[in-house]
Amino acid sequence: MKATARACSNIALIKYWGNRNDALRLPANPSISFNLADLFTATRVVFDPALQEDEVVIDEQPASPEAARRVSAHLDLVQANRPRAQVISSNNFPMGAGIASSASAFAALTVAACAALRLPKPEAELSALARRGSGSASRSVPGGIVAWRDASAWTIAAPDHWPLVDVIGVVAAGHKKVGSTEGHALAGTSPLQAARVADAERRFGLCLRAIETRDFGLLADVIEQDALMMHGVMMTSDPSLMYWLPGTLAILHAVREMRAAGVPVAFTIDAGPNVHCICEADAVRDVVAALDALQGVQSTLVSGIGGPAQVILPQSAG
Repeated sequence: MKATARACSNIALIKYWGNRNDALRLPANPSISFNLADLFTATRVVFDPALQEDEVVIDEQPASPEAARRVSAHLDLVQANRPRAQVISSNNFPMGAGIASSASAFAALTVAACAALRLPKPEAELSALARRGSGSASRSVPGGIVAWRDASAWTIAAPDHWPLVDVIGVVAAGHKKVGSTEGHALAGTSPLQAARVADAERRFGLCLRAIETRDFGLLADVIEQDALMMHGVMMTSDPSLMYWLPGTLAILHAVREMRAAGVPVAFTIDAGPNVHCICEADAVRDVVAALDALQGVQSTLVSGIGGPAQVILPQSAG
């Protein structure tokens, strides 16, 4: 029993930070994201009764004990009393650097495991199951521009509705010191989190309107405010989380200067130092050139909007 699935990473326009239920990973506030077509995880799951324990390989290396434990626990959720499994996962972008590698990883794992076990599930159920491994993974199951509020995420606009592009300024490709799971648990220690959550519905509504009408100015204002609010919570949590590096701040200033000069670009930052510069397609060349010229920017990654998680090699008896 085996299958391989592929899922896109996603970039949150309205952020998920903090849970109202940590055990179930139910979010404190609604969020909006879009899938990144060119940044993805491919995961092969083989269930084999002959195995004595699960084997997990990530990017050609044995998984750390903690990562292997998370994978095994997630497979137990897919099916109790299952055979042990071999899981081989690979990413085409840096892991653990604020580019939502856990989102694509658990979305791909969920879809591959369900296919291998011959457990057909509708998209909403796959999204809800992926959420248990990583909250943002719920948003990597549906395609296009996606919203998430409760158990599962859903598509609010197809990839071609508004061909936005994410130009990522990579200032640090290594693993961040504090992962998102730990960060979510700290959100409530910040005196700013309650205000951020209380205002989330307003920001969510503005972002929906911006997407529906393809109003880039409105989108820029709301996603930048939302990102800064989330990082304000991080910086004021206990202990404080300071993800930014000098290159991070340099990109923020450069984006504001470009937009003032008429370039349709806006920034957002997930839990890490790297900056996602959301722009319209005709601005990509200018944005890449500006980021490449900045001290502290190691490289750029570019992706348009992607589709849903899907099986790329079907299950078989062998």
